[in-house]
Amino acid sequence: MKNTKAIKLINKILKDLDSTGINNKTLTDDIKELRAYAIEEQIPLLVKVLRYTCEHIEENNSFLIPILIDEPIDEDEETAEEINEDSPVESLKYLIALSKNLENKGNIDDLKEYKALLIAY
Repeated sequence: MKNTKAIKLINKILKDLDSTGINNKTLTDDIKELRAYAIEEQIPLLVKVLRYTCEHIEENNSFLIPILIDEPIDEDEETAEEINEDSPVESLKYLIALSKNLENKGNIDDLKEYKALLIAY
């Protein structure tokens, strides 16, 4: 995102997640505010991902989408345990951090993957 207020808000959300975890009301209010900046900057993918994220948190009182993994996963127990160890806070922090640099193709790809996971949930 290019808006300095949006970047400050992203940093605030990340800091709040570190200190208080997933605090539904404050967190969803901040994500909705960030979504307004995404609408203003005309970034439809981010607008949808943030909306789905808010809805997901409101419905589940947590963020139950696992953090994305870069390399393909083998179907073994060790990897499954590693995935389960990822906290909802870390996954949500990663999703929010992606919105800082939308000129990075990898970030866009990860946002698309989060969107698909949120829709499928």
